[in-house]
Amino acid sequence: MTNSRKRHTPEQVVRKLGQADRMLADGQDVAAVCRELVVSEQTYYRWRNQYGGLKADDAKRLKELEKQNATLKRLLAEAELEKAALKELAEGNWLFGIRGVVGV
Repeated sequence: MTNSRKRHTPEQVVRKLGQADRMLADGQDVAAVCRELVVSEQTYYRWRNQYGGLKADDAKRLKELEKQNATLKRLLAEAELEKAALKELAEGNWLFGIRGVVGV
């Protein structure tokens, strides 16, 4: 077994959780199931909490929405930063300082 980490797609996670459910129903314990799926028990329980009752399509849609949400949050943060900078400029007397220097 290698130490390299593998990222699983949401569809793969849901598929592995379904496989785990079948193995658990056959009487295997969680440790054996995790060994078979080549994931740690911690990963299994995290997946169970995150993707528990989802189907593959639902998991894919969830990931798409999370990505879209992150993009929207970033855009909002940028807009708020720009708004704060413009407000700061509008409150200051920086125009008068420039006119004085330019000689207007």
